[in-house]
Amino acid sequence: MSPEKMVMMANQIATFFDSQPGDAAEKIASHLKDFWEPRMRAQLLTYLETGGGGLKPSVVAAADRL
Repeated sequence: MSPEKMVMMANQIATFFDSQPGDAAEKIASHLKDFWEPRMRAQLLTYLETGGGGLKPSVVAAADRL
């Protein structure tokens, strides 16, 4: 998928979990593990290695837990 679409999807997930009580990063990581296929998670991690521009801080924190 395009990096722009991946960032948009990850940020949408973050927007939801950021508004919920509890550890948003943990919930985002759990969601990504449950619903994103391994290639999508790998793409996210690669994107973060190259700067991760545009991702919400909670997505960045969640990626550390993948």
